Amino acid sequence: MLKRLIDNQFKLVEHKTDVKTEVIAGITTFLTMAYIIFVNPSILSEAGMDYGAVFVATCLAAAVGCLIMGLWANYPIAQAPGMGLNAFFTYGVVLGMGYTWEAALGAVFFSGFIFFLLSIFKIREWIINSIPLSLRLGIAAGIGLFLAMIALKNAGIVVANDATYVALGDLSEPAALYALLGFFVITALAYLKVTGAVMIGILGVTVLAMLLGHNEFGGFMSMPPSIAPTFMALDLVGALDVAMLSVIFAFLFVDLFDTSGTLVGVAHKGGLLDKDGKLPRIGRAMMADSGASMAGAVLGTSTTTSYIESTAGIASGGRTGLTAVVVAVLFLISLFFAPLAGSIPAYATAGALLYVAVLMAGSLAHANWDDPTDAAPVLIAALAMPLTFSIAEGIALGFISYAAIKTLSGRFKDLNPAVIVLALLFAGKFLFLD
Repeated sequence: MLKRLIDNQFKLVEHKTDVKTEVIAGITTFLTMAYIIFVNPSILSEAGMDYGAVFVATCLAAAVGCLIMGLWANYPIAQAPGMGLNAFFTYGVVLGMGYTWEAALGAVFFSGFIFFLLSIFKIREWIINSIPLSLRLGIAAGIGLFLAMIALKNAGIVVANDATYVALGDLSEPAALYALLGFFVITALAYLKVTGAVMIGILGVTVLAMLLGHNEFGGFMSMPPSIAPTFMALDLVGALDVAMLSVIFAFLFVDLFDTSGTLVGVAHKGGLLDKDGKLPRIGRAMMADSGASMAGAVLGTSTTTSYIESTAGIASGGRTGLTAVVVAVLFLISLFFAPLAGSIPAYATAGALLYVAVLMAGSLAHANWDDPTDAAPVLIAALAMPLTFSIAEGIALGFISYAAIKTLSGRFKDLNPAVIVLALLFAGKFLFLD
């Protein structure tokens, strides 16, 4: 009876899979992305948020997103608070622009709500198709470089310098050594295709630091911490400040393209696309993502998005939403490992950030470097993010440079209305609002 109910819900026979395969796929996916349980609270706590509450919000938001994706959209795609956007939340919006973390959560909620509306009214395809590929590549790479800068800064590998702005830190310091060791180990394990390479690297460095007396063990398991410090703390009124519009747009823009790219990429690897190369039920998948972002903002975490690590589960045979449901259950179980998460030092997660940066910066390889009108905006968008410490500013400068260079090169026909409007709006912001 139970087997029939599961098959009716997830269409296991139709997708030529079974419960055992889906469970193994779910465990595999979880192991590849479980690092977010440690990394997200570490990053958002620097914005002044309660570490324990963010830990709980991270697990719950991921579970909610995975459950919606699995039960409603029936895809083996896992969700959790996204890397890059959590860093922008803390270092760009709160520490950089001076907004409260409550207002930043409000911006996350509004971006998720707009994303939800775009999915309902099917405007998402028009937006995705309107943005040039070169800009998308530059933005993805820029987020990677932004993460790399944060990782190097947190580990003390890159430090401030009055004469040159940045300089090499003291590599003999334990934090720098542990961060580099973690990065080397994670990269090597990933090359060797070891499942859970990132999590192994984080935990390995943490344990080593404990053994050498550079870190303290806070415990293994306990009841989950209280989520009260962040639950329903979002400031929707504060998020409506005019200057916050670019922040809301940045959250929305990055989530939209990150999700769409991940969905298509994962579906292609799993053979889930239809005969026309399109993803069935993409509207449901998009609404699952946007709904999880809104739920995450209410719980107390940055934007929730689809994870490319889902390809690990796909490679293990996952083909239905049961895989995502298994990931959700594992995130809920993780709620009881808060002491372990609290024992993870920042330098242990720095290596993971640096490795994720490598993956994201790889999009530069797909840029058209033979055409300077495409290549220049890619480089500007990619470099602007780490150097301005803002994803929003990088996106804005990317659009402005793309429109200006194409126009001056006599290739105005390459521009579409969406790019022109956005470039003008961003230029107006810099000229009149900054």
